[in-house]
Amino acid sequence: MKRLKVLTVFGTRPEAIKMAPLVNRLEQHNNIESIVCVTAQHREMLDMVLDLFNIAPDYDLNIMKHGQSISDITVAVLKGLEEILLKEQPHIVLVHGDTTTTFVASLAAFYQKIKVGHVEAGLRSGNIYSPYPEEMNRKLTSSLANIHFAPTKENYSNLLKEGVDGKNICITGNTVIDALLQVVKDNYVFHNKMLNDINYEDKKVIVMTCHRRENWGEPMVNIFKAVAEVVENNRDVEVIFPVHLNPHIRKLAQEILGDSCRIHLIEPMEYEEFANLLNKAYLILTDSGGIQEEAPSLGKPILVLRTETERPEAVKAGTLKVIGVSKKQIVEEVENLLTDEIIYRQMATASNPYGDGKASDRIIQELLNRIST
Repeated sequence: MKRLKVLTVFGTRPEAIKMAPLVNRLEQHNNIESIVCVTAQHREMLDMVLDLFNIAPDYDLNIMKHGQSISDITVAVLKGLEEILLKEQPHIVLVHGDTTTTFVASLAAFYQKIKVGHVEAGLRSGNIYSPYPEEMNRKLTSSLANIHFAPTKENYSNLLKEGVDGKNICITGNTVIDALLQVVKDNYVFHNKMLNDINYEDKKVIVMTCHRRENWGEPMVNIFKAVAEVVENNRDVEVIFPVHLNPHIRKLAQEILGDSCRIHLIEPMEYEEFANLLNKAYLILTDSGGIQEEAPSLGKPILVLRTETERPEAVKAGTLKVIGVSKKQIVEEVENLLTDEIIYRQMATASNPYGDGKASDRIIQELLNRIST
């Protein structure tokens, strides 16, 4: 029997984090020929993850350009992958989640009549413009995929409702837990000295991320003003905010948050550093998707700075709460967790719905069982 030829395609930092443990396992398997293509929809942040997990791509489209639009990404990925697919003729293309790289790579594979496996399939917010363009990317990818690797039963149900044959859906858990368990360490020492100097035992450290496109403008102003008010009201609180590279976000963060000595605006962090920072946090404020899955494994309450989430199983489990982008609401919800030990403990000890760190092995076994060579 020929080895199964698997081409994995990803282009952003979040994709890379979640695909890295799967790529590592694919490359170790004797019955699989693993080929990796990165589009570099993100560049610097992607490269940090590749270095951490020792992944050397076979192909790098290197598409990132200053000020690129979604259309620019779409055209560059579609054209760049055509030649690679024609040359390699893999048995299956693996994509992840909901980026423009994910959707376009699936489309490129479809054009060559090559099977598509969708890792982290079935997430839905119910609003095609939030998150944008991710919600539509994941729906379109589902229409093109042959095998759907759904992290949870809820994701499985979402796909069934859209007409996907249940025989083509596998519940695997989320690969981000595989990645997280590889990098979080006791007594971790940060490269950034300031992070080592913070008293995580006596201070209530809030780690925040905020960058989603739908939060640009007034929502982000509300979020930053709410955080400033929380810090002003609570002397035992410190905030660590790795600020996205987008210049508009950085300017706004500096204007509203830059004058407080207990709000630390720092550069984006490598994944290992950031995962270990989450592990030391008291609570997490985020509009990110992936962190909603990671933090429950670390016993950290998450307040989601969005009006909806495509991860409702975490809401049901009690590990996270969606609090919107109203300044008043954000202040109230954060201060509830800072002052009410019962509410805090309920969220911190809720069961993680995203798996046991063995999703990659389940995906590989399904590929070997389902794809003929």
